[in-house]
Amino acid sequence: MTTSRRLPTPEERRARGKAARSSAPRSSHGTFNPAPDRPDPVALLESQAASRVAELVPIRYGRMLVSPFTFYRGAALIMASDLSTTADSGLRVQACGDAHLANFGVFGSPERRLIFDINDFDETAPGPWEWDVKRLVTSLEIAGRANGHDEEQRRRVVLGATEAYRISMMGFAQMTNLEVWYAHMDFEEQFEQFKRTRPAKAVKETAKAIAKARTRDSMQALDKFTEVVDGEPRIINQPPLIMRLADLAANRAELEALDVEKEIEGILDGYKQTLPSDRAHLLSTYEYVDTALKVVGVGSVGTRAWILLMLGRDGEDPLFLQAKEAQASVLEQFVGRSEYNNAGQRVVAGQRLMQTASDIFLGWHRIKSPADGKERDYYVRQLRDWKGSADLDNIDPSRLFMYGRLCAWTLAKAHARSGDRIAISAYLGNGDTFDRAIARFATAYADQNEKDYAELKAAADSGRIEVVSGY
Repeated sequence: MTTSRRLPTPEERRARGKAARSSAPRSSHGTFNPAPDRPDPVALLESQAASRVAELVPIRYGRMLVSPFTFYRGAALIMASDLSTTADSGLRVQACGDAHLANFGVFGSPERRLIFDINDFDETAPGPWEWDVKRLVTSLEIAGRANGHDEEQRRRVVLGATEAYRISMMGFAQMTNLEVWYAHMDFEEQFEQFKRTRPAKAVKETAKAIAKARTRDSMQALDKFTEVVDGEPRIINQPPLIMRLADLAANRAELEALDVEKEIEGILDGYKQTLPSDRAHLLSTYEYVDTALKVVGVGSVGTRAWILLMLGRDGEDPLFLQAKEAQASVLEQFVGRSEYNNAGQRVVAGQRLMQTASDIFLGWHRIKSPADGKERDYYVRQLRDWKGSADLDNIDPSRLFMYGRLCAWTLAKAHARSGDRIAISAYLGNGDTFDRAIARFATAYADQNEKDYAELKAAADSGRIEVVSGY
């Protein structure tokens, strides 16, 4: 007995992709014109500040004001608002939502290999694949400007990354479903090929970066973040970037250290239930020791991010976890609410879908805070597990070109796992029409980013916002 096929054929999927060109021509992605009713970018940032730790928001503004690139890192909501007014192919994927250069990097796989992938999913949600591409290539343009690269060099980098995304998607379209699912970037394997073709200086710098990443683990975090008090390791208080519970309670009258302790214990107990049984068992072999509030990133500053020190066999067997507050994705108000009621689960589900391999301790929980009675969602992962990233402050055009293509392949792989890779590839086609359009967009939006950066600076100068620099 035969059954009728319910899934569309590859031919039907290709036809769908080509048909999307009618409503959104590939060349239409090359324009960016601010909408007449474009929201005030500073007001958008202020809207995010309302749900964050008030004392930390000035640090966020301070980090964003370091440069147009750091501003861009914190401006995911502004760009999502702008992208909602641009051409839309109608083809959906699990979008990263914040696919700029600094959100790619290396980390350790469960098999203890160093792999390269997207490493930040705070804003992930189903959405247009081209939004991620635009955010990535614009970050390349901005990084090129920050490093003094000329217009021709920047255009080569942007075109190279967009071409890499298109060609990579074409390759994924020809793969079987399982081949796509297993595809990954083993960074050490790539390095062996890299060594045969690149200058000695580049090889030496990359080898140094790999070695450094392998040292960034819980043992290194123990040495960096703790001191021994009465024979027990305790997290070192380093306000305002790392604040232990006692210090938090001293600075915020409404906050009781005991209440926060209960909250952390509640997060751990609930989060454990979202882990596979083997991972939950492994976690149970560790004892909770200490916690602190840690300032992280640029765009994330002000959200609650707890670092939790756990000990296993003895004092030389640490595990550092990070419990990070998850809020609604910046994409959701433009593409629709997430199917997940818990924002932490949204992050975890998106990460597992987009990454080839994810942290073994990745999970989520919602808890009603004993301190203020508010419900908050969290996702939990290891604080450090061989994590490393490129030095984007001192990168030459050649290395930025290669890094951009690496990120583009990675983004295409993530989209191929979650969306219709055949339709997207058919939409993109074999020519460079889309590539050239995206290059124009990157230039236009980098200009807009500089204007928005200037507006935030003006808001700081006028006293509209409070800024704390140097952190």
